[in-house]
Amino acid sequence: MFLQKIGQKTLHFFNMIGHVIMFALYSIRGIFTPPFNKKGFFQLLLHVGYYSLPVVGLTAIFSGMVLALQSFTGFSRFSADSAVASVVVISITRELGPVLAGLMVAGRVSASMAAELGTMRVTEQIDALKILSANPFQYLMAPRILAATLILPLLVFIADLIGVFGGYLICVYKLEMTSVQYISDTLLYLETMDVITGLVKAAFFGFVISIMGCYHGFYTKGGAQGVGKATTNAVVSACILILISNYILTEIFFAR
Repeated sequence: MFLQKIGQKTLHFFNMIGHVIMFALYSIRGIFTPPFNKKGFFQLLLHVGYYSLPVVGLTAIFSGMVLALQSFTGFSRFSADSAVASVVVISITRELGPVLAGLMVAGRVSASMAAELGTMRVTEQIDALKILSANPFQYLMAPRILAATLILPLLVFIADLIGVFGGYLICVYKLEMTSVQYISDTLLYLETMDVITGLVKAAFFGFVISIMGCYHGFYTKGGAQGVGKATTNAVVSACILILISNYILTEIFFAR
């Protein structure tokens, strides 16, 4: 009986993975199948990008400030204070920028997508689209996935600048490092690959966030309670996948 339950759970897990993959493939195909929902796409760019700037910016600046403060505390024990700027810029561009921005956007956008699509499902609006011969993947999923995938790298780039500026504020106005020293150390140790890898991660995280939000919203059932459950599952699964894929992408980019 115990082994039977393990087998059932394992089969259910792999069945769900296959279901998500097929959902993603259908959604991607909807991006390249005309007509494309341009109006919905530009509205989603505003919703996902512009309205996420405050939370992403606040997260980035305080993360940069804390990182600079903690780095200085550790490095001062070894008389390596000059390494603070390099640690801040590399950590922000490679890891903290894309990961923290992805988690913040997942909490805001993935939940919003799941709630919106879940409400449409339980009120039979998606069924009405099918009756009108409109493809839900083409009309609803494709704009959301494309918008999140394209706009998140821009959000992360802005978060990188804000995070490095947060480190600058701490180093210059609290730790008495000169502006010239901080900026020169930042530019000296920052490489183009550091920024590019962070932006590639951001694009993938945007794709994951939108897929999880759309998937859980699209297959919502059970009325208002089901919408709440779908919203929770979308955020949790998006955050978990961001952390897992971050390790995999880091291993691909930086493993020697």
